[in-house]
Amino acid sequence: MTESTKKEQVVMTPKCKTSNSTTLIIERKVVQTINDGKMHVAGGDHTGIIINKETATENGEIFPAQLSLEFRVFLVSGQTGKHTQESRILRYWFKSDMDAEPAGVAQEFFRELVSPQEFPRDYVGFIKKIMKLMQHNYQTISKLEVELRQLDEAVVPTRPLSADENSLGYIHPLSVEKVLELIESAYPNPITIQDISKGNNWDEEEVVQHLSQLQTRGLVKAMDHGAFTRQQSQDVQVTIVKQMPTMASAKQPTIAIITAQYCEKLAVDAMIENKETYVRYTTVGESNVYTLGNIGAHRIVCTKLPSVGHTREAMTAAGNTTTRLLGTFQKVDYVFLVGVAGGVPHYTDYNRHVRLGDVVVSHPIKNKHVYVYCESAKKNEKGFDYEIKPYSPSNLNLQNIASDLKVTMDNDSEGTPPWLNYLHDGLNILSGQMEPDFRPPSLETDKLYMNIGERDLIEVSHPEPQDKAMKRQKGCPRIHLSPVASGRQVVRDDQLRQQFAAYVGALAFDCEFDAVIESILGNCKDSFICIRGISDYKDGTRRKEWQPYASLAAASVMKAIICGLEPPTNV
Repeated sequence: MTESTKKEQVVMTPKCKTSNSTTLIIERKVVQTINDGKMHVAGGDHTGIIINKETATENGEIFPAQLSLEFRVFLVSGQTGKHTQESRILRYWFKSDMDAEPAGVAQEFFRELVSPQEFPRDYVGFIKKIMKLMQHNYQTISKLEVELRQLDEAVVPTRPLSADENSLGYIHPLSVEKVLELIESAYPNPITIQDISKGNNWDEEEVVQHLSQLQTRGLVKAMDHGAFTRQQSQDVQVTIVKQMPTMASAKQPTIAIITAQYCEKLAVDAMIENKETYVRYTTVGESNVYTLGNIGAHRIVCTKLPSVGHTREAMTAAGNTTTRLLGTFQKVDYVFLVGVAGGVPHYTDYNRHVRLGDVVVSHPIKNKHVYVYCESAKKNEKGFDYEIKPYSPSNLNLQNIASDLKVTMDNDSEGTPPWLNYLHDGLNILSGQMEPDFRPPSLETDKLYMNIGERDLIEVSHPEPQDKAMKRQKGCPRIHLSPVASGRQVVRDDQLRQQFAAYVGALAFDCEFDAVIESILGNCKDSFICIRGISDYKDGTRRKEWQPYASLAAASVMKAIICGLEPPTNV
């Protein structure tokens, strides 16, 4: 029995099968005749889908796939309980008359395919979802080739947790590294044994033992009233003061740099010459640290926000610290927020893909905002309604210099960008700094995972360069220009984070600096910029091994921007 139709159908045809792989073709085409002996015609909700039982023969297809994407799922054997990895490759072909950008369509298709709410847990469900998406939502995709390949046994990775998630009930085991992390986070504020123990439900005697180890290693020193703080390197001269000394007009800084983590402060300090560091130490209230010096022709002051945790209270205190900084140094014209953040990956577009160690500079893309804080995201019929607080400086001079840096780098793929020299210089300066280690981690550790519900993960491969891609120079992080975003509600959820990033055009998420930026604007500073080295794919808090290098990459770009400024005249 045969049936004729001229309506376009979504047809699945097996291409080839081996002992450990299966390749299928799913394409959109008009089927003139359907022989029910060789084709299965779906009905009901699946009308318009055809399963071809015969293996495809070579049909003269000479065009390679326009885009491809690989990801890996972790399968568990019901009999042995052991995990294996399965590689799944999607190769895309698109209609020639499509208006949309192919990479964007491919990315959206993939995100919807692996949505945690409806992730297909079996082979049949996976193929069926691909066909349904092609049939109803993605008319511009003309053909998909799906290759499924069994790999070796694998250890399922654990998803790195952020400090914010720790506050939701996850308790970190007590360790020397964790104690040091808390002391560095609080710096320049001293922190007591009781504060360390109580906040984490740790035994005080064990905390004392760990502190003793850190003192022996020269990383921590005791202060008044049983408190401890981070010991500076021996070559860093720190002056303890009750008030900042009066400074001659010519020595007044015109640029302020704000960091939040200890490694960020060290990275920025490595870019400064003729350094003098002052700690305004208090036993009650907040202490402040100010490092003064020169970058190029400019006088600089760099501070670190004293912060314990990532609560809104901590960030409010950070806003107060910013106000005190700008009140103390009133000739500041430019403010830099320098440190780490989480990158927003693009799974199909090599040019727009943000990797670990890259640097995102806050720059207006959509709506002329350079920083966007999301207060809430409420689901509606079409997606989400976002309540946001957008920020932008009235003077975009710093952003324009950053744009010129990127253009120069992209147009001169063989030359060495100036900030790469600063990065190498910084590595040499910090080479004696055993903890933290600022050397770049192995690229093998740059893994891209997506949460597909509960604690389950898939691993997504980084996109490969296409013919016209701006290929990366080996060992050279790339600069990206976009708004920087933040907001715990959107950061926690992989899909929501991606959707919000697309909504505001952001390529990085950091740990909620809206209170700091409000303080900058409240002090009538009309030129500020966020420079974020990428240390993970969330908010910058989860991949400790990448934070020092990412901080140094951000500080290097900061120095290149400062050196691009006109020398100050108000001396």
